[in-house]
Amino acid sequence: MTRVKICGITSPEDALTAVEAGADALGFVFYQQSPRHIFPEEAARIINLLPPFVQAVGLFVNEAPETVNQVSRFCRLGIVQLHGDEMPDYCRKIEQRVMKAFRVRSLTCLDPITGYHPAACLLDAYSPSFYGGTGTSFNWEIAREAVQRGHKIVLAGGLTTDNVAEAIRQVRPYAVDVSSGVESAPGTKDPDKVRRFIRTVKDWKNHETTR
Repeated sequence: MTRVKICGITSPEDALTAVEAGADALGFVFYQQSPRHIFPEEAARIINLLPPFVQAVGLFVNEAPETVNQVSRFCRLGIVQLHGDEMPDYCRKIEQRVMKAFRVRSLTCLDPITGYHPAACLLDAYSPSFYGGTGTSFNWEIAREAVQRGHKIVLAGGLTTDNVAEAIRQVRPYAVDVSSGVESAPGTKDPDKVRRFIRTVKDWKNHETTR
């Protein structure tokens, strides 16, 4: 079954709504330039409310490895998502499991993945100005190629309730990641959108058989 990560959590209410709806992981953004930024103290309080088996993911962009490790320990993160220009040597300094994000423009963007050996690879749309969070999709054929190469892919970028079933059908990713697609405003989740998105992912095979 395709797993669901709801990213950009900034409040206990949004976290618990996502958990109750069936989210497998919640993302906390520690990148200060993001409108979904959260401070470690606040994130830790929310993470402490999560039930067992719901993964807490911390998103960092070009942060010092020592800071990443410190925040990871303090918040008890299950996995660290590196969304910047971090190189393989940097990733080996991270104490927690690493999910490396790659911003996709063309098929050649997949070539560096083999040098990282991450726990998973997140594929997102490329932007020259932003490290993710653009709310735009990219060519899913590239993501499908990544899956066929044997990479554990988390698909992100412009996913919504309207297109996520088709994205899963085409790509067959390990997981999907959504933030702006289930928001009423940056950093504020829409409970109905969250529930419908997760329900669509969990039921996508039923949608496929009725096409």
